[in-house]
Amino acid sequence: MPRFYCPLPIRAQAEFDLPAGAARHVQVLRLQPGAAITLFTGGAGQGQWQAEVLEMGRSHVRVRALTHAAIDCEHRRPVHLLAGITANERMDWLVEKATELGAASLTPLLAERSVLKLKGERGEKKREHWQAVAVAACEQCGRNQVPLLHPAVTLAQWLAAHPRQADESRAVLSLAPGSQPLLQAVPPGTGPVVVLSGPEGGLCSAEEAIALAAGFAPVTLGPRVLRAETAPLAALALLDAGF
Repeated sequence: MPRFYCPLPIRAQAEFDLPAGAARHVQVLRLQPGAAITLFTGGAGQGQWQAEVLEMGRSHVRVRALTHAAIDCEHRRPVHLLAGITANERMDWLVEKATELGAASLTPLLAERSVLKLKGERGEKKREHWQAVAVAACEQCGRNQVPLLHPAVTLAQWLAAHPRQADESRAVLSLAPGSQPLLQAVPPGTGPVVVLSGPEGGLCSAEEAIALAAGFAPVTLGPRVLRAETAPLAALALLDAGF
């Protein structure tokens, strides 16, 4: 059944017009009145709605909400990615797959070795683009909570805005000798987990030192060196299985 992101208040038997993006998607699929669809609002714990198409107009699609299902596909512990911005389409791929693997949020990191430097209006347009990528990934994978794409920041800016929570675990993907396997470094619990990864070439030594001083445990994903867009996804998959 086709799924559409609909960030509107929904109640049973309510009739309303879909937001423009969802309406265009319905029109592209050439759905007809009476067609069954699934709607989700994107918020935590809000599940999804079964609905039916009532009317197809030139610029609008009217639907009726039917029944609610409290379906939750989220990690037992929220995992937040702080990921170095990668070049070209690789960041799109990272956002898409991180959404599928259950990331609660993703903050693009303006690292020293980042090829792509985002500031001002260009940076905001990129953030909006990546948020749309996350929405599309949720529609495809059956997830009802849309991860939040934060504005791009430096590591120092992120640390200044995010004092460590008492129940929070922090891990930085590292090639340094003595790094622990990820699942050994993240203690059992229910608090959030923050995973920090670098861009192509990794974090510089100064950035890694700042992270360690802020409570990030150096962790390894195994004996192979993974690409910048692969490593955080491998971490998400490990954490999902480990939880």
